[in-house]
Amino acid sequence: MLLRSVWVLWLSCVLIIVYVCNCGCVCEVDLRHRTVSRRVEEVLTVLRDLTTEVSKKDGRFQSIAHAGVNNENIKDQPAMVSKWAALLRGRCSFNPAIQVLTSSLVLVSVPVRGLIGYHQHVARQWRYYSLTGSILPTPVREPEKLHQWLELESFTSPAQDWQDAKVCVEGDIVPAKVVSLFREQLETAILTCSFSGKVSILESVGSVVRVAIETVEGVMEAELVPTVELINYWPKKARWPRLLQRWPTTERARCIKSFGFNLMATSNYHWLLSFSRAEQALLVAVDEDGGCRRKCYRVVRQLKEDTWCPGTKPVITAFHLQTLLFWCCEKFPCGRDWRCVKECVLRIARKLLKCVSQRYLRHYFVRSYNLLKYSNTTELDHTAQKINDFIANPSLYVH
Repeated sequence: MLLRSVWVLWLSCVLIIVYVCNCGCVCEVDLRHRTVSRRVEEVLTVLRDLTTEVSKKDGRFQSIAHAGVNNENIKDQPAMVSKWAALLRGRCSFNPAIQVLTSSLVLVSVPVRGLIGYHQHVARQWRYYSLTGSILPTPVREPEKLHQWLELESFTSPAQDWQDAKVCVEGDIVPAKVVSLFREQLETAILTCSFSGKVSILESVGSVVRVAIETVEGVMEAELVPTVELINYWPKKARWPRLLQRWPTTERARCIKSFGFNLMATSNYHWLLSFSRAEQALLVAVDEDGGCRRKCYRVVRQLKEDTWCPGTKPVITAFHLQTLLFWCCEKFPCGRDWRCVKECVLRIARKLLKCVSQRYLRHYFVRSYNLLKYSNTTELDHTAQKINDFIANPSLYVH
């Protein structure tokens, strides 16, 4: 009897220790989440003022306060606004214009105004113009699977401003020219809003405006991208949901598709397809069945930022992890598969290791596109080794 009592007491102590350790891990992740949220909110306040000032000077750009269903282009669609509000009722608040890529880097979509009535049509095949408008001897390369051209003819009623040579060449709205115009207006807005000591424009690779913003808790960088928001339209390239897919539900998938997609000015000639509203809608309701998916996502995200690939330009970003989470949700659609945080974190880590080792991660909506296609292979190999070390002995990393 005494031996049995000692055994029960020992087992109880072990369970208490495990519980405290797990709670400590989750609390640490929650603390990091709150810290990053405060920094992001401070950044949003600054960028809201700057983009509002830009909008006053050039009506083709809107404030980020008008992103998503707040976009002025859909103010005559109250049914869409109410549907979005119903989906988010009781959920955590977020701004559809922002995506947190790392704890010190955010991607911000700056919505444009005046492009209404989008429809897809057969675009001409070859372009022979340079960014300055001169004639090229050979055609510009065709867009890849996650990119497309954007022609004025794709809109039933484009504003006259968009036919300006500053942004348009041979009937195409050229992303590099749009970004260049936005950058000029942003530089002026920084001076007008007296943010010279708080905001600085950084050198960036490609067609992106990158800024550094001083916050109370340190410097935060933001990539600002002019974005065409196409609400209530789903592209043919995104064949989703897939046949016999059990997550999300058919009704939820139909609702999410009605939020449409974006075209982002991230390259010189081609516009990038983005599904940020759909992704946020999936993420915000991911644990409706009482699972621990969101906690697991945050734990894995902190492991990535602290151990696997830290830094301001990591080879694996929060977007990669979010995509991976969606694929795991499809494979394990039931809430009972998401009860134990430790087991589920290991499941996601194993899946991530497989993707990184094979250098292949399918885009969730355009599944034929590999998100790791242009990633640095050496960095991927180093990351794979660190993930493998974690899987071999997770107790060294999660306390």
